[in-house]
Amino acid sequence: MAEKQDYYETLGVAKSASADEIKKAYRTLAKKYHPDMNPGNKEAEQKFKEINEAYAVLSDPDKKQKYDTYGHAAFDQTGGGYGGFEGFGGFDFDVGDIFSSFFGGGRSSRSSRNGPIQGDDIAVRIILSFEEAVFGCKKEISYNRIQKCSDCNGTGAQKGTVVERCSKCNGTGQIRVQQRTPFGVMQSTNVCPDCNGTGKIIKTPCKNCNGKGMIRIKKTVEANIPAGVDDGTRIALRGQGNEGRNGGLAGDLIVQISVRPHAIFERDGRDLYCDVPITFTEATLGATIKIPTLEGDVEYNIPEGTQTGTVFNIKQKGVTEVNSKVKGNLYAKVVVETPKNLTEDQKKILRQFAESCQEKNFTKRSSFFNLFRKKDAK
Repeated sequence: MAEKQDYYETLGVAKSASADEIKKAYRTLAKKYHPDMNPGNKEAEQKFKEINEAYAVLSDPDKKQKYDTYGHAAFDQTGGGYGGFEGFGGFDFDVGDIFSSFFGGGRSSRSSRNGPIQGDDIAVRIILSFEEAVFGCKKEISYNRIQKCSDCNGTGAQKGTVVERCSKCNGTGQIRVQQRTPFGVMQSTNVCPDCNGTGKIIKTPCKNCNGKGMIRIKKTVEANIPAGVDDGTRIALRGQGNEGRNGGLAGDLIVQISVRPHAIFERDGRDLYCDVPITFTEATLGATIKIPTLEGDVEYNIPEGTQTGTVFNIKQKGVTEVNSKVKGNLYAKVVVETPKNLTEDQKKILRQFAESCQEKNFTKRSSFFNLFRKKDAK
């Protein structure tokens, strides 16, 4: 398997880059390699996936810190990449057991493995179009989940057999051990080796789950994505994570959202931004032009003498804030297009126009040259 490229290199930013710099680099690259801009280009499609994966990590402070510390290895145990990860997901891993093995006892977080144990959270990432994020949508999400084995109902024993109480620990899952040391006899509590801390002995394990009582299945749920979510938003679906053990609560399904860039609009919170080209004549004389919005074109009257870079505020045409009625604005920046490939007659008319003005209408240019001449005279 090919070694993954460094996420900072993927986005073309330094490791010291700020959140805004990372976001800006992502937007630029995502627009460049977006599938809609490169139809049928497999290399661009792969590059787009790598850019989104890198941004999903570097835009999240917690994941970024882990990545800066451990690199890609920080996520190797979580499903490999960001198509979805499932915590540690193991059945027997426990930090308390590690402490117990080092220090010969101490209280393990699984000192009573037959008590309620909450299930792990599961995280998945979904990619939305710009419009889906703005207006909201429903998405089917498929993921792997650990849940109670249906054949043995979570007992781990083959149907028709019984689970016996461990005779060594009398069902407690723990045994007391005495050790002679230079300081006297020390007593510690360890996990029972016969039942591995469960307090139960299974003589005939369930064939479906191999005696673990839990199985991994593929599950599909429908998630309601509210209007106004942005890149990096997280939504928790309560109780849809891994099932708990021994009556413990299930974990949550954490949905992390990535949003594809738009070909025209850029977003900053609730507000949208876009460039609108206008002709030289429209800018000079003023005109009623159509400005695109995500809800359709709107007509807007621009005044005569409009300059390139002028920004018009189209109110209430931005994004609705999540779980709110507050809506942002659309800021349209006009860009005056200089005419090309003019005929001789058209050029003649423009020259006549320039001569008739005698620079009196070009106040900024006149002021600039007057200031230059004064400095030059000194």
